[in-house]
Amino acid sequence: MARTFSETMSALRRSRGLSQRHAAADLNISQALLSHYENGAREPGLDFVCRACRYYGVSADYLLGLTDVPGGAEGALAALGELTAELDALAKRGGKLREELNP
Repeated sequence: MARTFSETMSALRRSRGLSQRHAAADLNISQALLSHYENGAREPGLDFVCRACRYYGVSADYLLGLTDVPGGAEGALAALGELTAELDALAKRGGKLREELNP
């Protein structure tokens, strides 16, 4: 999980197939400034971090490299909820199979 802000910004943009020019325009900054953020030459202020989180749909923890879960704690809880539902469904199926095998 040793990602930096600059690596994460670059990876998010590339994963969406966006050019620096396009992403910079959407984020209301110059392409040169986005390039500086992505190569680690400059660090953004809080306002930009919040804007980038909204733009890419990720948590600040993810953007800053503090977690590998893009949705942060909420995303992790949602994934845990889905996993719990799957486990419950498997347990019910197992119970039904047991009843069928041992009438």
